[in-house]
Amino acid sequence: MPRDHTTTLHVGDPTPDFTLAATDGAPFHLAATLASGPVLLLFLRGAF
Repeated sequence: MPRDHTTTLHVGDPTPDFTLAATDGAPFHLAATLASGPVLLLFLRGAF
């Protein structure tokens, strides 16, 4: 999927696939994690 930073998601929309750094620095791949079951995404504000 091309990166489009203007996409707006609404309740019930499927989440686009992405890879981000997890809290331990390891890559988190949404598609790979979804293969094992449902995923709860939590975004925290602020820097830690």
